[in-house]
Amino acid sequence: MSVTATRRPPVPHPLRTRSFRLFFAGRSLSLLGDAVIPAALALAVVQATGSAGALALVLACSMVPKLLLLPLGGVAGDRFNARGIALAMDLVRCGTQLVVGVQLLSGTPSLAVIAAVEVAGGAAGAFATPTTAPLVKGTVPAQSLQRANAAMAMAFSVSRVGGPALAGTLILTVGAGWAFVLDAASFAASAALLCAVRVKEVEKTAAAKRPSVFDDLREGWQEVRTRDWYWSSLIGHSAWNGAAAVLMTLGPGMAMDRLGGEPVWVAFLQAGAIGLLIGSLAADRARPRRPVLAANLGLATYALPLLLLAGGAPVPVIIGAYAVAQAGLGFLSPVWETAVQRAVPEHALARVTSYDWLLSFAAMPVGYALAPLAASAWGPEVPLTAAAVTVAGCCVGAALMPGVRRFTSD
Repeated sequence: MSVTATRRPPVPHPLRTRSFRLFFAGRSLSLLGDAVIPAALALAVVQATGSAGALALVLACSMVPKLLLLPLGGVAGDRFNARGIALAMDLVRCGTQLVVGVQLLSGTPSLAVIAAVEVAGGAAGAFATPTTAPLVKGTVPAQSLQRANAAMAMAFSVSRVGGPALAGTLILTVGAGWAFVLDAASFAASAALLCAVRVKEVEKTAAAKRPSVFDDLREGWQEVRTRDWYWSSLIGHSAWNGAAAVLMTLGPGMAMDRLGGEPVWVAFLQAGAIGLLIGSLAADRARPRRPVLAANLGLATYALPLLLLAGGAPVPVIIGAYAVAQAGLGFLSPVWETAVQRAVPEHALARVTSYDWLLSFAAMPVGYALAPLAASAWGPEVPLTAAAVTVAGCCVGAALMPGVRRFTSD
């Protein structure tokens, strides 16, 4: 099935808008800082403790509060000023990363302290993440939304290309502690830039008339479940993230044992990062007439590298398939985000997007946990194939929903 794009008059680039330009600059800095952290954290914790279990504990301390608090973060983003929440959470995360950096630079890091500040950082992320959609929508004209989302996706892609290289440079030259200091500085810069951002006001319910938090959560879920194009797509997003976790868990070992070693895995990841960037660049211009349908069909292509890896295809073919799948993600993420920002009422946008993030994040630990168990029992080919069938089935199934096929960009 092909997806046609409509011709429209040129849209002014959102970076010409001062508030979005400031917001974009701050988010780009914090994304680059965050891209440095996974490698630095893994190395630092393992070196300090000699235990992979300790690293798993620290990662869980960040992920669990984020999962638990995401819906409340959506409520806060809709009830209060999204810019103020994002600014405050940037300052919290600046503090947490600075504490970790100081711990590592001291030479005697405390696992308990690092775990505690990761809890605080994860909680801050839960409140910061749902503010992105309202901030993008509130800083650009409606006709520039997709170009704004494409710019944000490009910043993410560039950070994923450059972040690991920067992490390696810092770790090898000045140590992992300075990577965290850099991330703290990036959040401080983001907070400073947010101070100058002006966001279009969205009418909020007066404090005396606000419903309970539970009612807010229920109202947000009502906005989700009454849109079949949205909740069916969320199932596809969840399947995609679970499949990505399976691939990231089993892929390195298969590359080392069967495909030619570490250089193959590095080439695989770099091809994916480049594909993601190319897709984001394409999204800056193209306008699919049926954006939600395009998004689901694009995500379904993630089944290709999974099946090819499970089937023992030639290395260049596997790498090329992964680049194509990531290009699809890079193109279709801005398309999806724009569709949601245009279709969902502004007063519920943070809550609605928080459910998307919740299902996406929750699926990843499931994939991380189940993939090695299934691989031990039946070999890696079985979980890779199962993940491919699941992501393709869920995404194509969503594409068959009437609301998905009827949703147009007009």
